Amino acid sequence: MRAVVQNDKSRASRRVSRAPRVTAVLAVAALAAGCAQGDDQAVRGAAGQQAPPARAVDGAAKAREARAALVAAAKRWNLEKVPLTAPAPPGKKPEIKAREGFEVDGQEEDGLPPVFTTVPTKEKIVFLTIDDGAEKDPAFLRMMSELKIPYTVFLTDEEIKDDYGYFKEMQARGVTLNNHTLSHPYLPALSYEEQKQEICGMQDVMEKRYGKRPVLFRPPFGNYDGDTLRAAKSCGIEYAPIWSEEVYVDHWEYREWDQDLHPGDIVLTHFRGTDDWDGTMTDMVRRFLDRITADGYAVARLEDYL
Repeated sequence: MRAVVQNDKSRASRRVSRAPRVTAVLAVAALAAGCAQGDDQAVRGAAGQQAPPARAVDGAAKAREARAALVAAAKRWNLEKVPLTAPAPPGKKPEIKAREGFEVDGQEEDGLPPVFTTVPTKEKIVFLTIDDGAEKDPAFLRMMSELKIPYTVFLTDEEIKDDYGYFKEMQARGVTLNNHTLSHPYLPALSYEEQKQEICGMQDVMEKRYGKRPVLFRPPFGNYDGDTLRAAKSCGIEYAPIWSEEVYVDHWEYREWDQDLHPGDIVLTHFRGTDDWDGTMTDMVRRFLDRITADGYAVARLEDYL
């Protein structure tokens, strides 16, 4: 009997002394010599009074412009506060292992993709991930770009085949597109070969449509067994992240007993709109950002930590 892992539905004062008369004469002579050198010669200022380098001025100006644009975007999208910016990713990436209790037989011996819900970090960051691809809201793309919010998506061919172009535009904006199977089945009910077809088949779609075979895979519903991870590995998958929190337009659901966010948590939501929710994708993002910002968290890019 094979094990099935199920997961139900995160900063001197100056002294002026008298000098010999000859010194003054020499000083005047030096000044005259300097003037005679011409306008194309750089003039040095007194110590401590040099103008800042042009690059520093430009950088400061660009930083002010970027901040002003972010403030304006937050206002435009009706956020309560400007989202916090995540710190730079670590120079050395954390070691990702399967979460305790989420392993399968042969997990380490066979080098199977780890299933995890949180990335090891002490920074107050969370990772936003979005599944399937059913809703294709142009306003969502604009909102995330204007607010500079990173996110990672896991796509199902059955949900995206009516508009591959929407996700091509998303990819052009720097979003990583990942594997969520061809048809979103309950994988543990399938044979190894059937699971392999669902995962490798989606790898083929991703390569054909977006030019790259992903290394991240999320099993539908968060359900998997040993065959799932073995099939995923054979298809080139290296990680199988699931989630700690799931966000809807009107509420959150938590995996942990304390019902709270934690540094490094992976947050799940879906591509949904008013057909399924009492609101839109942009409504969901606004409430998500208001919540994490109020708690002092920023959104980081998952791939920067893997």
